[in-house]
Amino acid sequence: MVGFIDPATVSANSGTIADRSRLVAARLQKTDGEQIFMMPYNLGAGRKAVIWKTLSGTPKQPSSVECGYYVMRFMRDIIMDPSLAFEKNYAKGNQEAPYPQEAIDEVRNEWAEFVCQIIE
Repeated sequence: MVGFIDPATVSANSGTIADRSRLVAARLQKTDGEQIFMMPYNLGAGRKAVIWKTLSGTPKQPSSVECGYYVMRFMRDIIMDPSLAFEKNYAKGNQEAPYPQEAIDEVRNEWAEFVCQIIE
């Protein structure tokens, strides 16, 4: 499972370093040790321009109801790619072929399991 830590709570302009450390420690203590965390960090040194690249091989959703699952699946693919070659893979991909239903079902199940843990 991949978790995210809100960059607004841990970046340089967000309280003292002790406060930020406590927030990160508290978040990590709530896990089972099997999670990977993404934690964007802003040094406060200014912003860098975003460079958008259009990749022809990114999966295209067939209608307007799958968007959340497509975003989750795409993020999962990027995070879980050990080679970090996702840009190359999607740049020369299958001309916007949709994800197979099994791939969407996988993130649906992961999301449902996560929500059930919170509800219990």
